[in-house]
Amino acid sequence: MKIKGITLRDLAIYVSDYLRRNGINTVLSGGACVVIYTKNKYTSYDLDFVMESFSIRKSINSILEKIGFIEHGRYFVHEDTPFFLDFLVPPLSVGEEPVKEIVSIKKKNMILKLLSPTDCIKDRLAAYYHWNDIQSLDQAILVAKGNKIDLKEIERWSINEGMIDKFKIFKSKAP
Repeated sequence: MKIKGITLRDLAIYVSDYLRRNGINTVLSGGACVVIYTKNKYTSYDLDFVMESFSIRKSINSILEKIGFIEHGRYFVHEDTPFFLDFLVPPLSVGEEPVKEIVSIKKKNMILKLLSPTDCIKDRLAAYYHWNDIQSLDQAILVAKGNKIDLKEIERWSINEGMIDKFKIFKSKAP
């Protein structure tokens, strides 16, 4: 596949499916999910993939080299794209809880697994809750505005995180 000029969404689908066909299962999380769910109203250049198993990290390097991605520090970069890949250790979680729902995007015969819009919001709110990252709050609001979400689930999770006051701020700004 041609990498030059590819969108973040299409690159995520391609890389995820390529890894899956080579025995490595991942789930996209982080800011890249925000880009996808907001249809590029937010910009991110890193694709955070959470690995299904920690033991596969070593084999990712040789697999990605075959499609032109080279390990540079903790990231993988490709000369034909500004986007870079990061592989996070399992388990896939938001705050103190495991992710509740993984969704899939299909394009032709390729598949990308990623956080649901609800868990994407929880992921962004975790940064806001625990590090006072206002940009992450803004990202959570953007995702809430354009997607079907489970607000009661986000509230339940927020209570468990001990962040009901910050949840109320999110709720007052989200649709």
